[in-house]
Amino acid sequence: MSNRREFISKVATICVAGASIGKLTGAQAAMVSESDPNAKALGYVADASNAKGDKFKAGSNCSNCALFQGGSGDAGNCPLFGGKKVAAAGWCTAWAPK
Repeated sequence: MSNRREFISKVATICVAGASIGKLTGAQAAMVSESDPNAKALGYVADASNAKGDKFKAGSNCSNCALFQGGSGDAGNCPLFGGKKVAAAGWCTAWAPK
């Protein structure tokens, strides 16, 4: 993203899209794929050690992100991905410290 305004706009768009998809019912939520359009837009990787770019800070991952909605398991929900789970060891450009 070239600037903060563009980044915030894209994150807002993704949040709205994710909210419109709704939550999965019954079965356990699926894991988000790195090839998912939202994942690509946010530079999501399932393993933070594979993260590239200036925005990645060593030690940051989904499990220590303010958006991560999970316990101490291997995966948890993230509102940016419309009801899909993200890997606790993953990372994306929307990472924010808890």
